[in-house]
Amino acid sequence: MKYRQALPQLSDTIFLTDGGMETTLVFIQEVELPCFAAFDQLCIEPGRQRLRDYYADYIKLAKRAQRGFILESPTWRANPDWGKKLGYGTNELADKNREAIAMMASLRVEHETPSTPLVISGCIGPRGDGYVADNKMSAQEAYEYHRVQIRTFADTEADLVTAMTINYVEEAIGIIKAAQEANLPVSISFTTETDGRLPTGETLAAAINRIDAITHNGPAYYMINCAHPEHFRDQLKAGEQWMNRIRGLRANASRKSHAELDESVSLDRGSPEELGQQYRELRSMFPNITVLGGCCGTDLEHIESIHHHCCVAH
Repeated sequence: MKYRQALPQLSDTIFLTDGGMETTLVFIQEVELPCFAAFDQLCIEPGRQRLRDYYADYIKLAKRAQRGFILESPTWRANPDWGKKLGYGTNELADKNREAIAMMASLRVEHETPSTPLVISGCIGPRGDGYVADNKMSAQEAYEYHRVQIRTFADTEADLVTAMTINYVEEAIGIIKAAQEANLPVSISFTTETDGRLPTGETLAAAINRIDAITHNGPAYYMINCAHPEHFRDQLKAGEQWMNRIRGLRANASRKSHAELDESVSLDRGSPEELGQQYRELRSMFPNITVLGGCCGTDLEHIESIHHHCCVAH
């Protein structure tokens, strides 16, 4: 909770974060990852070391670049329904969430420097499929569902919670209300389809405006993840107030649709060089986007390219 009261990534300084953890583990390191649940690696010592090494490589990049870094915990799947599918009871799941944040805290103690502040984010994933907005909950149901994980994070060293791959407004509102109750800053990261809209068909503009109106600008900021820049670029409108609320980008390397990604048996890494150029173009139009990372198919090479194009090359 070192930065809980003043998140440093809310400044105008660029912060880096990691790439696609799950696709890196599955396709590059050839790790068996049931339900894409990276937190399951915490159960065995080789898995714990694998996660520490994964984060350490990104932290080294951030330190070389003298940039802050957001340590996103490997807990995207560590919520009740997914935990149950993996055989975790309520107490076991809470222990894994706490253990994940403890690992992030130990990495911070080991690696943080004045020029590279390390912010710890408790990662929250959707209750259902991140790509499909089926079995939608009401905002109240989402609050009751996600508050278990969020309350666990509140008693750890987490500086904020980040909800990734959210695809409809009501789930986002429930998460925000649970975070507000726990006095935790929260970031909401939406995914989009190839038309730049949420899987429900709602535009990013409408979703952000609706959430901010209901929650009184509850999120510290918004992000976009798990979509290629070409999918959502045309939905981003310069000069509109809602655009100032988007501060983070974790794009896919692949141009494939969510349906195509679900069917993929091999990794589509796209072009790290091209992705870096696309990030630079977006930042030239929207300099408020200062949290830069990746999602499916991205790895250290992509984040190095993104940093180079956004921070070094002009």
